[in-house]
Amino acid sequence: QVQLVESGGGLVQAGGSLRLSCAASGRSFSSYAMGWVRQAPGKEREFVAAIDWSGFSTYYADSVKGRFTISRDNTKNEAYLQMNSMKFEDAAVYYCAVRPSTYYTSNANDYIYWGQGTQVTVSS
Repeated sequence: QVQLVESGGGLVQAGGSLRLSCAASGRSFSSYAMGWVRQAPGKEREFVAAIDWSGFSTYYADSVKGRFTISRDNTKNEAYLQMNSMKFEDAAVYYCAVRPSTYYTSNANDYIYWGQGTQVTVSS
């Protein structure tokens, strides 16, 4: 079992930056891939970024590539999503999720442990 708690969401101006954190509990977090998924009101869930167990391999959706950076610190059982040059369309509830495998996919259905989400709002 892995429990996940996101933090760091809030209000940010367009063009600004925000860093989300995901704190994990459970013995196997460092062996698992994890990802960040977002969902805006009235929109489908979007897989944003993923990272393998080691932190050396990452994936980004085209919509965030070059602006967002996913990372993890297995010594702290934490993962992060650094969001820069934020746009209005980045506003959503952001969830961290864990896939019980060393390698990631970009399919949210492959991730079985989920946090409660953290709201990100982008203002003008």
